Amino acid sequence: MLSLNINGQSHQVDVDPDTPLLWVLRDVLGMNATKFGCGIAQCGACTVHMDGRAVRACNLPVGLIGEQHISTLEGLNPTDPVTKAVQDAWVALDVVQCGYCQPGQIMAAIALLRAVPHPTDEQIDSAMSANLCRCGTYVRIRAAIHHAAGALA
Repeated sequence: MLSLNINGQSHQVDVDPDTPLLWVLRDVLGMNATKFGCGIAQCGACTVHMDGRAVRACNLPVGLIGEQHISTLEGLNPTDPVTKAVQDAWVALDVVQCGYCQPGQIMAAIALLRAVPHPTDEQIDSAMSANLCRCGTYVRIRAAIHHAAGALA
């Protein structure tokens, strides 16, 4: 039995320690906002925060998490200034097209803005490069991150 702190709550899960976090979130805990994309940590659809850092849940064994705090899209506080700025920017700039990658994009954008409150294009491109968008909304994603950063100024 493993104890995981997810979205501020302790969860006891009876899984093999090698089980990827993604499957614990989706199949054991019913938290479906984190998406399966590639399964090899190359697309970013499964991005969550581990102690505030953007990480891929598809290849993160739950046995390695220990006491670290995991946050998913479901656990975001809508009144948190960074979360609200990113969500508002996504809506204002109509970022979403098909939407499949967006949970991972939003989680990566929030982690970026917490680390670098006013990122340059290069910093955004670097931080977001591992999050793939099949619809190609990269220009809108970058613009939304700048928009959110401006709202936080």
